[in-house]
Amino acid sequence: MSRILLAIAGVWLLVAPASAQQSPAIPNFWDPQERFVKPNVKDMPRLRFLTTTDFPPFSYIDTDKRLIGFHVDLARAICSELEVSPVCQIQAFPFADLESRLNDKAGEAIMAGQSVSLENRQKFSFTRPYFFLPARFVAKKTSGLTEPLIEQLAGKPVAIVDGTRHAAMAMAKFGDLRLQIYDSQDSALAALKKDEVAAVFGDGLSLSFWLQSNSESGSCCQYVGGPYLSGTYLGRGLTIAVAKDNRQLQDAINFALRSLNDRGTFAELYLRYFPIGLF
Repeated sequence: MSRILLAIAGVWLLVAPASAQQSPAIPNFWDPQERFVKPNVKDMPRLRFLTTTDFPPFSYIDTDKRLIGFHVDLARAICSELEVSPVCQIQAFPFADLESRLNDKAGEAIMAGQSVSLENRQKFSFTRPYFFLPARFVAKKTSGLTEPLIEQLAGKPVAIVDGTRHAAMAMAKFGDLRLQIYDSQDSALAALKKDEVAAVFGDGLSLSFWLQSNSESGSCCQYVGGPYLSGTYLGRGLTIAVAKDNRQLQDAINFALRSLNDRGTFAELYLRYFPIGLF
């Protein structure tokens, strides 16, 4: 399938267009011109990915008490791509313990949404981003809203949630809209269902859960307009953190992530855990 190059809030990404059946677009966060060399890590004694249990659908405990999620399956795919599956492990700990576990050599990589901040760059080396969590607008299916969305929303009330980075982004980027502040996402979405606002702007991931839940959304609504990304407000994407001096592992994981993207494995996992898509 062909892909379309989009500029979204200062970030370029390739997105496969939706079909006539509105199948989810598959994001591609990799530069098509960049090439990675596969390091030889077959002699690695172990590769332990450290994650958490409280970040669904990325990593969480299912009803059978098993650790599952997008990150768990992606870690296994990385190990398979690097041909180190026999020494590959995925272990879960509280988020606050991950840094000390890595420093104590009780793990080789952190896969838990560690922020790529200036402070953390002094502690870790990070892989390339393999995922971004976009902001999205949702509106009634009957709204007729399309692009250019901001122009169509001009003069109409749009709900944002107080104190969130998405609200800060909306106030900075969409100051001409009639932004109405709510104390929670639930109250903002309730206002949308009652037609008190024309749209809600917020976290695309949590909004996707709501859209998928017929008991909560009543199938009333859908994403409208494109996804929005911002390094300033939404971070620099999900990456994998390794020890500061472990360049070999950093390069190896980058190679594996790019290869999994090109093979279609990333797309398979994306659709498994984000069936309506985020983009």
